[in-house]
Amino acid sequence: MSATADPADKSNPAHRLGFEKDQIIQELGYDEDTDQELREGIEEITGTDLVDEDYDDVADAVLLWHRDDDGDLTDSLVDALEYLAEGGLIWLLTPKTGRDGHIEASDIADAARTAGLSQTSSIAVAKDWAATRLATKAASKGGKR
Repeated sequence: MSATADPADKSNPAHRLGFEKDQIIQELGYDEDTDQELREGIEEITGTDLVDEDYDDVADAVLLWHRDDDGDLTDSLVDALEYLAEGGLIWLLTPKTGRDGHIEASDIADAARTAGLSQTSSIAVAKDWAATRLATKAASKGGKR
């Protein structure tokens, strides 16, 4: 894979997430069921490796894989905010409807609101995963992403 992805390359599903070259993306909730193609696509776009929960600096965005049995979603979102640069985004990845660990859209909306986030869009990004874009107040008011 090339470290410099062609923005016109629509075969990479990670393009739908809007990441840019040199962004630092922190990945939380990684497990054996996460979508490797999506992860690799993000690294291809940014030209950097995804960083994990041990990363000790701020990230431009957080990629949060969360399943119904992973514990309280609101708590996970609040924890993800700790790592996020001002104006950053959280992409919440949850199993699609009918898949083990699916989370209802209303539960995502409630957790996001309680965590102080604005839900701005939801998209299908992988065979088994849907992505919900959650913005901090600064990001939803035109701050950097």
